Amino acid sequence: MVESEENGVLFPIFILTIIAIPLVPYTFVKLSRAFSKKQRSIHCQCLDCDRSGKYKRSVSQRISTFTSCSNLTVVLLWFVMIFLIFYTKNISRESQLFEPFGILGLEPGASDSQIKKAYRKLSIQYHPDKNPDPEANKYFVESIAKAYQALTDPLSRENFEKYGHPDGRQGYKLGIALPQFILDLNGESGGLLLLFTVGLCILLPLVVASIYLWRSSKYTGNYVKLQTRQAYYELMKPSLTTSKVMDVFFKAAEYTEIPVRKTDDESLKQLFASVKSELSLDPKKMKQDEAKFWKQDPAVIKAELLVQKQLTRESAVLSPALQSDFRRVLEFAPRLLEDLMKMAVIPHNEQGHGWLSPALGVIELSQCIVQAVPLSARKSSSEDTAPFLQLPHFNETIAKKIALQVGSFKEFQELSLEERSKVLKEVAGLSESDVADVEKVLEMIPSLKIEVTCKTAGEEGIQEGDVTTVQAWITLKRPNGLVGAVPHSPHFPFHKEENFWVILADSNNVWFFQKVSFMDEAEAISTASLAVSETMESLGASVEAKNKAVEEAVEKVKSGSRLVMGRLLAPAEGTYNLTCFCLSDAWIGCDQKTSLKVEVLKRTRDVEGEAAEEGMDEDEEDELEEEDYESEYSEDEEDKKRGSKKKVNKKESSSEESGSDED
Repeated sequence: MVESEENGVLFPIFILTIIAIPLVPYTFVKLSRAFSKKQRSIHCQCLDCDRSGKYKRSVSQRISTFTSCSNLTVVLLWFVMIFLIFYTKNISRESQLFEPFGILGLEPGASDSQIKKAYRKLSIQYHPDKNPDPEANKYFVESIAKAYQALTDPLSRENFEKYGHPDGRQGYKLGIALPQFILDLNGESGGLLLLFTVGLCILLPLVVASIYLWRSSKYTGNYVKLQTRQAYYELMKPSLTTSKVMDVFFKAAEYTEIPVRKTDDESLKQLFASVKSELSLDPKKMKQDEAKFWKQDPAVIKAELLVQKQLTRESAVLSPALQSDFRRVLEFAPRLLEDLMKMAVIPHNEQGHGWLSPALGVIELSQCIVQAVPLSARKSSSEDTAPFLQLPHFNETIAKKIALQVGSFKEFQELSLEERSKVLKEVAGLSESDVADVEKVLEMIPSLKIEVTCKTAGEEGIQEGDVTTVQAWITLKRPNGLVGAVPHSPHFPFHKEENFWVILADSNNVWFFQKVSFMDEAEAISTASLAVSETMESLGASVEAKNKAVEEAVEKVKSGSRLVMGRLLAPAEGTYNLTCFCLSDAWIGCDQKTSLKVEVLKRTRDVEGEAAEEGMDEDEEDELEEEDYESEYSEDEEDKKRGSKKKVNKKESSSEESGSDED
């Protein structure tokens, strides 16, 4: 029974270890995310943003956030851990090693007279004749009397001094971390022990693996359903306009699964009537287009009408039932648009080029949804009013007046504070506080600068089939001096970080693409340092030159620049006039582009000779080129291992961006 008790003591320690291994790092992750969210909530603090309630949560909202299932589970597990820590601490005190000198309150090496004196003193306090307490009796018999005997008996004292125990040398004991009640079952504990072992070592890993595989078989790394990605790829066309891109956008499986209730029929008809002018319906074939619109999946119709309500800024009139659906539709929108963007720019032809036109349409749609600007405001006849609509206290009427007075949005930004204040007060009729809100947002709108080069490492000129390195420095400046910030989007009900897409294209062919974020400076410094260091090493630069280049890159990143690098295969001989775009997915009117002329020469270098010098044959060189190509356009490892069914995932395995997702 004694051995059983000693074994049972290990069980709390075992449970404490099992809980602590995942709980401690998970807690640190949650705390870091909460801290980073506070740091990332750098917004304009205008009156519209305050009214939106996105950045100032009520007490009930904070309590509901704190009392989420995951947070309560973490808190409960920490309480269990604290209890187990104190419990095991008390057990360790009870099961500490036998120390006769310590029990009698003596220093090691005490004389016999001191031992007898200490024993008589403790006997007065704990002897059964003096103290009727059962605990005192137990302590006297098991500890005091045993310690006195160990120190007064010559053989016991000799054993204690030699081996640390009055009974002599002690053998090693092995324990098993199981609850005491199982160990008390004597021979009947075998079945429970087997069940415990099978459950912990076999069933639990199988359950975790099954959940992971189930999720992997249905979702991408960006939490977009594979069914959605497949539909996006199949519906993508090279000449899609923004309105047609919107039609593809709503074919997501996430939207087709939105519940459509019988009570929604009348509400959807009212929604249709209110946003009819914004739908892409041909006036000459209005009845046919309306009939075609209502023949779609009811969930798709519902999602499209709710998004149109977002664009027209009329979501406040929605019923409570539709409000929940409205928030669900917008919550899916950012990651679905990002996935739709990838399906537009990944290779679609033999040359490995994506399509620029649908990519621009996706960016335009994303900007309109985040800023709640109708697509009609982005048309050629009124394209100058769209950027004004993202400013607080602006509507279409005010935007048109300001555009007629000052011209383009860029010219409006270039006005002095006094001139701009005068225009806003006299033309738009805004108050002093409204003008201050407009100035806060204007200070948040970024201006971008692009520097891009294409070259072959270690070679002069680009020849057919060369692995060409694309290097672009994207510099972001704001009037208020911030680099990473949250865009002004009071009408979008969720936290949205600003992202930028760098696209290198020739006509409608996308050669290279990558997503860029200015929020994480530490990661940008690490990426730029590694990329510059590898580039300098490939050029055979000295250590001093490499360190200097890395230091310059770090300073550029700290000042608001981000390095975008990738590789692609040089096309056939010829001169190519490329355009490098830097597109924002949240701001309207800050997109930039620059021209780049690339001349590809006829192949003159001896490929076979180079391959031979490097110890590779032609097949190995082809494999190297294929790996370089995949490293630029491959999806994250999770998607590549998944091996989806149709041609969409066959092409994705060699055609995704170099900076794959995070989450």
